[in-house]
Amino acid sequence: MRFGVVVFPGTWSDRDCEYALAHCLGQSVRFVWHQERDLTGLDCVILPGGFSYGDYLRPGAIARFSPVVDAVQEFAARGGLVMGICNGFQILCEAGLLPGVLIRNQDLQFHCEWVHLRVERADTAFTNAARQGQVLRIPISHGEGNYFADPETLARLEANGQVLLRYCDPSGAVVPAANPNGSVNNIAGVMNERGNVFGMMPHPERCCEPLLGGVDGNLLFESIIRAGVGAR
Repeated sequence: MRFGVVVFPGTWSDRDCEYALAHCLGQSVRFVWHQERDLTGLDCVILPGGFSYGDYLRPGAIARFSPVVDAVQEFAARGGLVMGICNGFQILCEAGLLPGVLIRNQDLQFHCEWVHLRVERADTAFTNAARQGQVLRIPISHGEGNYFADPETLARLEANGQVLLRYCDPSGAVVPAANPNGSVNNIAGVMNERGNVFGMMPHPERCCEPLLGGVDGNLLFESIIRAGVGAR
């Protein structure tokens, strides 16, 4: 698989993503500067976490106007796989590639901690290496990860099975106490209707080897690799 990791001014998880994909999973990775428009040769584009453009105005609001986002939209329209992590998720929502928005955490505090996530579906390009109902342990690091969608959009997301990850307790129960930021319906990650664009607030690249405290993040990247290999 050939991955592209987009770098905006202020991005800081690009190197972590590259490390997880190239060094832990043996994949080909190319950094893509935000002014680039050519994504030729890539199988999957990842928008990593960080503070693009300093998160001025609001997270992702300026980055969504970068030239590379136009290219990512065209890439997704052709069926290419796109994944947004934390700030990348916010950018995908701002760009209209994913529904909903990310707003301030309910308690207005920045959260940097490990959380548990329940896999809602295991038949997608982003979760096929996991089991449905499997509980993953992956860290978060954000101040604006409170996922919100209007009732009509939320009903459509749920009906279409576009919610792939929810915050849960260690047993897999989706309860308010397991929700770190107030996200509606405990949502931690959603995909588009076509199934080729996915965004999540937790950081899978930060749990890709035992030294980091866990390897559950690899399941999401391995899912993409399986989907990419199967599509060839």
